[in-house]
Amino acid sequence: MTKTRKYQLLLLAAMSVFCLALCLTRIAITGEINYFFLNWNLFLAFVPLGVTVIYELLLNDDVPLVQKWWVKLGVLASWLLFFPNAPYILTDIFHMRFEDSAPQWFDLILILSYAWTGLMAGFISLSDIQKHILPLKSNWKMYATIVGLIFITAFGIYLGRYLRFNSWDILHRPGHLFAEISDRFIHPFRHSRTWGMTIGMGVLLNFIYWSIYQSRSHQMT
Repeated sequence: MTKTRKYQLLLLAAMSVFCLALCLTRIAITGEINYFFLNWNLFLAFVPLGVTVIYELLLNDDVPLVQKWWVKLGVLASWLLFFPNAPYILTDIFHMRFEDSAPQWFDLILILSYAWTGLMAGFISLSDIQKHILPLKSNWKMYATIVGLIFITAFGIYLGRYLRFNSWDILHRPGHLFAEISDRFIHPFRHSRTWGMTIGMGVLLNFIYWSIYQSRSHQMT
């Protein structure tokens, strides 16, 4: 494991501890567990990073099988299945309410802390995908693929937030999931919220990811 990877995991661990400390503080002060679900959402946000970390460890150990195209495709598919969980926490800000039980500024810091930690875990895993799974010969093809993956992710966030689908519903309720997705492509004008959120969230996530990517590239030059 590289030094950079260790620093990344250490930082994410510190951020996660901070999130949990905020959550437990709120529970201790208010006696409410309104936001405890954020811990589960954060766990799911770390799953795609777990996929890429395991793949990178196998790659560094020179396991021949991981270089096969069908293994890379499987890694990409399993990663993409869970990746929307990482930026999904951004939408948990919808749960904010004007309540007297806790200061609004505290709840804002709480939710944004979880959202940013999940987003960073997801974007680190996306960077891993860009490095190990999509080393395309043409840079523009690689960039276009990443942009497309982020827009697919934005669509996945919509499916989770408004239609309440989970990552495992592709196995648990594949027919229902396929029907809902198909209807939105066959009748796009009936689903303005679907495409409004998908496009808006996709553009926002692309701006965030590529801003971080360019910042890192600039530091390395």
